[in-house]
Amino acid sequence: MTWTAPEVTRPSGDTAADERILLPSLLAWHRGTFLHKLAGLTGEQLATASVPPSNLTLLGLIRHLAKVERIWFRLRYAAQDIEPLYDPALGKDHDFEALDADKAEEAYDILLDEIRLADEAAAGGTLDDTFDVGGNPFSLRMLYLHMIGEYARHNGHADLIRERVDGHKGA
Repeated sequence: MTWTAPEVTRPSGDTAADERILLPSLLAWHRGTFLHKLAGLTGEQLATASVPPSNLTLLGLIRHLAKVERIWFRLRYAAQDIEPLYDPALGKDHDFEALDADKAEEAYDILLDEIRLADEAAAGGTLDDTFDVGGNPFSLRMLYLHMIGEYARHNGHADLIRERVDGHKGA
C-alpha cells in the first residue's frame, strides 16, 4: 500500500497573547500550515520537482525543515550533544537532493519528531535566553522569529509546488 501524507488540523492560538505564548503559537501555526500543504500526497508526489527549472520538492522541504529544527533548537539553542540530521560532508543541500519517494513517510515522521523535540528544548527557556551563533549572541526570541520566517518562506514554495503537482491551491 502506498503511504499518503495525513490530514492535519492547524492549531489556532491567541493572537493577542504575551510574546512567550504568541511566538511559539505562531510557529506552531506555520508548522501546521506546512503539514497541511502535504496532506493527501503520496511519497512519489512529494518527491516530484514540479516548478522548472527548480529542483525543489516537497520531500526536500520536509527533510530541510527537519534539519533546520534540529540545528536551531537542539544543536544551537539547547547545545545538545547530538549529531546533525544529515552528514555535512555530503553537502549543505543534501537534505534537498537525496530524495527517495519510498522514504517519504520516514522523512515526515522525522520532521514530526524534530518539531516535538524542538518544542521540548525551548519549553523551559525565556525569550531573553541567548546562545552563540558564529560569535554573535542570538536570543530565543530571535530564534522564534527566524523559524517563523523560515516556515513562511517555505510555505510559499510549498504552495507553488503543490499546485503544480496536483492542482490544489494552498490556503
